Order: sequence, then structure tokens, then C-alpha cells
Amino acid sequence: MSAKNSATTAIDQHIGQRLQLRRTMMGLSQKDLAKICGVTFQQIQKYESAGNRISASRLFAVSAALQTPVSFFFSGLPGNMPEETRTNRSLRVSEQQANDPLSRNESLMLVNMYWKLRSDDQRKTIMKLLRSLTNND
Repeated sequence: MSAKNSATTAIDQHIGQRLQLRRTMMGLSQKDLAKICGVTFQQIQKYESAGNRISASRLFAVSAALQTPVSFFFSGLPGNMPEETRTNRSLRVSEQQANDPLSRNESLMLVNMYWKLRSDDQRKTIMKLLRSLTNND
């Protein structure tokens, strides 16, 4: 069965989200990652949106390019055990994970920008600002 002929699943969507998350963590654009992997940036877009299913060999190459183990892309999937996967074909990411702010790219970008601040004083100022905006004195 070829990847183009098979419908993508919630697992493919999860892997695409994790791909985007890690790419963002690394500060890479889709074009940058595509160049490293030897594919077009449109292909990276398709992987991230689950428009195309990513093959095992490509996932292995992407994990090397993103300096992370292949298991990173499967982290957080419910039913990560093989026997559960075989018996539950309609595997879905749990509601709790879907709503977890730490699994969002925006959160990761915020953390990365925070640690790029040049001084502890700048970081303290940002924390004060966030506390005042959220009423967490």
C-alpha cells in the first residue's frame, strides 16, 4: 500500500504536529528542514498537516535532522503499546492532551524566546509582566 493511496489517520496528524513542534523548537523554517532532508518545503508542509503520511525511512532521516529520537514523534499517543494499536484502529489523541498548553507550538516558542533574553533582569521583567496580566501576584 503506498503512502499516497492510504488515508492519513490521527496518528499521522500527531506525528505531523510533533514534527512541527520539534522543527519550531530548533528554530528551523519548513524550507530549512526541507533542505536538510532533501525534500521540498511543500513536502514538509504535507507531513506537518498530515496531508501525506511520512514513511519510516523518512521519519528516521527527519529525526536525525532534528536531532531527536524517532520515539519523540510518538510521544503522547494514547495506546502506544502495539497490542492496543492493533485492536483500536480509530486511535485518537486524548482530549486532555489536545487541550494541554504545553503541547502547543506557541508555548514552545514562548519558552524559547524567554531563554533567548540576554539577562536575568529581562527575564524577571517578563515574569512580572505575565503575572500582572494574569493576576498571579
